[in-house]
Amino acid sequence: MTANQSINCKTPPAADTFKRLTDEQRAASLKATLASRQPGEDLWVFGYGSLIWNPGFDYVEKRLTSLRGYHRSLCLWSRINRGTPECPGLVFGLDRGGSCRGMAFRVPHANIPLTFDALWLREMGTGAYHPRWINADSEQGPITVLAFVINRQGAAYVSGLSHDEQVRIVMDAHGTYGSCVDYVMQTAQALLAEGVCDERLGALANEIQQKQKKSN
Repeated sequence: MTANQSINCKTPPAADTFKRLTDEQRAASLKATLASRQPGEDLWVFGYGSLIWNPGFDYVEKRLTSLRGYHRSLCLWSRINRGTPECPGLVFGLDRGGSCRGMAFRVPHANIPLTFDALWLREMGTGAYHPRWINADSEQGPITVLAFVINRQGAAYVSGLSHDEQVRIVMDAHGTYGSCVDYVMQTAQALLAEGVCDERLGALANEIQQKQKKSN
């Protein structure tokens, strides 16, 4: 299966399409991303999924922030962290269209090398995302954030799943980081704790809860 054939495909691609970036490729991606920023400036990282509740790095400020032109979507197959090759899960990506409310974290300039190297290990291991600098609106004013936008040409991209299909996949999948259910529920709960209403995610979380109650 080619990358283009995988677009809009509702079934996971073959295992041999799963490729990790080499250390050199990952380092080149990070270097290119940072090249447009001014030396010595603090940088903002936008979280829309697990980064909201588990950023994994030190920051000096966080702000509720909105992006226009992208929305939060379960559009990426996960065959390690929240699933397996035999039973993949789904994780969030920023897909085009709409808007997304999440959390922006300000990383002090002195921490940029170590923080962003670790961030690239976490988010850019397979090239599933495009790192993009995007102008965003925070409650304190406009900022420019680093956001990980889904690579629609990537073999792990998925779109067109129905609500019921998403529920089934999420409830069945477990990976090295834990269950896909926990990932989705923690994201939903973290957003609610910040006063953010994501109707689609809320509906998904509510149905998962109802099915869990029926199965107990």
